[in-house]
Amino acid sequence: MLLQIALRKKASALTAVVTAAAIALLPLPAAQAQQKGPPVLRDTETEQLLREYTRPILRAAGLEKQNIQMVIINDGSFNGFVADGRRIFVNYGAILQSETPNQIIGVLAHETGHLAGGHLSKLREQLASAQTQMIIAMLLGAGAIAAGSARGGNAGNNGLANAGAAAIAGPQEMIRRTLLSYQRQQEENADRAGVKFLTATQQSPKGMYETFKRFTSESLFAARGADPYLQSHPMPAERVASLQEFASSSPYWDKKDDPALQLRHDMVRAKISAFMERPETVYRRYPQTNDSLPARYARAISTYLHGDLRSALAQVDALIQVQPNNPYFYEVRGQALLESGKPAEAIPALRKAVALSSNSPLIEMLLGQALVGTDNKAYTDDAVRILRAAVAREPEAPLGYTQLAMAYGRKGDYAEADLASAQAAYLRGDNKTARELATRAKTRFAVGTPGWVKADDIVAAKPPRN
Repeated sequence: MLLQIALRKKASALTAVVTAAAIALLPLPAAQAQQKGPPVLRDTETEQLLREYTRPILRAAGLEKQNIQMVIINDGSFNGFVADGRRIFVNYGAILQSETPNQIIGVLAHETGHLAGGHLSKLREQLASAQTQMIIAMLLGAGAIAAGSARGGNAGNNGLANAGAAAIAGPQEMIRRTLLSYQRQQEENADRAGVKFLTATQQSPKGMYETFKRFTSESLFAARGADPYLQSHPMPAERVASLQEFASSSPYWDKKDDPALQLRHDMVRAKISAFMERPETVYRRYPQTNDSLPARYARAISTYLHGDLRSALAQVDALIQVQPNNPYFYEVRGQALLESGKPAEAIPALRKAVALSSNSPLIEMLLGQALVGTDNKAYTDDAVRILRAAVAREPEAPLGYTQLAMAYGRKGDYAEADLASAQAAYLRGDNKTARELATRAKTRFAVGTPGWVKADDIVAAKPPRN
């Protein structure tokens, strides 16, 4: 299930700045970073694979107990970044364009280097220091300008005013260069830390090197004639050469990815292509002549997405015959039926997917949606139980609360229905609707009960600052 949701909190100015503490081969559009934040993609199969990629690296970095989360961004460019010290953001384009697990693992190792080095907190300190210096420079410069203006308009006084303007502009440029230099050093440090973590986990750093090298010529073309001291990252050719020098000394330089892991990586890439790319692009990537499992997976998903349910189900059933214990094949089958208006027929496949995935909360939400969608009241209690379990483990997924509200409404439990609807609205960023629903929920709950307290929290919550 590839779900698209929006980040509830707006990105802060600091987040826009610290996206520079990233691999940043192709940065996110500034408009996205400065407004509501980029939309997030959710998929159990992809997230599970990324968690398995990062787990040994985080352990080597001493961050295993920090509950670092992986977040997939709905952006087709190749990028990964950290922004808050507890999450690693990866564009779906970075996964799609990484031909081997080692290549995306190299990106994750680099970003872990930023987290382990405390680069975000250090950057905040640098920004705070720069802000103080900027204020002093502006006050001094403004004082000189004011003095020049107060003494009249002769040449000498104009010179004093010009000197005041220079006193403002000069320190600003110096501070900017200092910050950029600091960020370049952070990137170099993250490269070295990433290689260190990969070596500690007996993985090759070649994927990291290949990723940087692949984009060198494009980046060099974009940066041709640029001042290297005005770049937030090391100049690409220098960075790649430096990376190759210390990465190639790893005893695991030539180690290959495990074939089973490569297959799982290719399956995820196929799924992303099918959901995110145009059908003609999918069929160019995975033509009928390609009989591999990933190619068949991509074509099956693309077929259902573009209206041929019967053919899609036949293709998915053929995949299930090859891997009868693959939960994601049953998930796709159930999702195809559900989205084609056949919720009752989707239930058996989704129950199987839930069982095989060890009760994945995102797949539980799909199953809950199917149970609610049948309009069969016999399923209502089951839907409430499943959805409550799902949102308990995935408390930031609006879909779960939306379906839970519908299930409670079907039971006639309007207090819980209003509360779940308020929680869904709050997670979507619709604070006005959330407060209105939570206020109504409070009138339905006894004062002081858990439901009343949750509703009161939503009513009292302040919208996140820009």
